[in-house]
Amino acid sequence: MLNDRIKELRLSNGMTQVELARGLSVSKQCVSNWENNNIQPSVDMLVKIARYFSVSTDYLLCLDNHKYINVNDLTDTQIAHIRQIIKDIVQKD
Repeated sequence: MLNDRIKELRLSNGMTQVELARGLSVSKQCVSNWENNNIQPSVDMLVKIARYFSVSTDYLLCLDNHKYINVNDLTDTQIAHIRQIIKDIVQKD
């Protein structure tokens, strides 16, 4: 559910509802209402949330479980380092 995804992303980023609200330029009550499934964010806000957390809107809507890392502003060398870190972590498990 969308409400669970928003809360999961907020908590995994170590954020309070107030911090997320500030980042999205909404009230803390908005974030609380989304997470408690009282209201749904607008389509525009859904896109803003997806961009904020660097996930797809499909991920937010539970249509896709893939997680992505936005590397658009990184150099090829930096991307290679990140790939190596991920590979090292996966091998440890």
